[in-house]
Amino acid sequence: MKKKISVREITLVGLMAAMVYVTSAFLQIPIPTVIGNTRIHMGNVMCLLSGLLLGPLWGGLAAGIGSVFFDLTNPAYIASAPFTFVFKFLMAWVCGILYQKWKGKGKVILFSALAGTAGALTYVILYLAKNFFESYIFLQLPLAGVLVSIGEKGVVSLANGIIAVVVAVPLSMAIRPAISRMLAQN
Repeated sequence: MKKKISVREITLVGLMAAMVYVTSAFLQIPIPTVIGNTRIHMGNVMCLLSGLLLGPLWGGLAAGIGSVFFDLTNPAYIASAPFTFVFKFLMAWVCGILYQKWKGKGKVILFSALAGTAGALTYVILYLAKNFFESYIFLQLPLAGVLVSIGEKGVVSLANGIIAVVVAVPLSMAIRPAISRMLAQN
């Protein structure tokens, strides 16, 4: 029998998607680079938090939807929206699937941090690969320039990932009991 989707689950996905959007749009530090721009932002914190709290599917949807709304409301990122949806979905999905797999084995903080790290690294790899293919293969920019740009974006993306894990893991520990109680109610 198929499990029905509850109004509470839909509400949590919408709430987390809104949090992803807000933290991506308004909690950021733009960083100009040689070939383009990048930024430190708190959107990845909410993407990982979505995976940790809502699980792989719902967390992935919240991360993807919130991130895509940010891209669609910012002219600099509109063309990347489909990639962003998939990459952020996978970020939260990897985090959520690993957390669910490991959560009953004790050491919750350690396994949450490992799941968050795996999710963040998934995003960084996908993002950098997309930028490499886009710049080198499609735009046919010189390899040296592409590698410099990828290096700069890689450093910032790794910093975003580290910040996301460091903030999302303790935040998930604080919020999880309330979310669990809410979902358990009829």
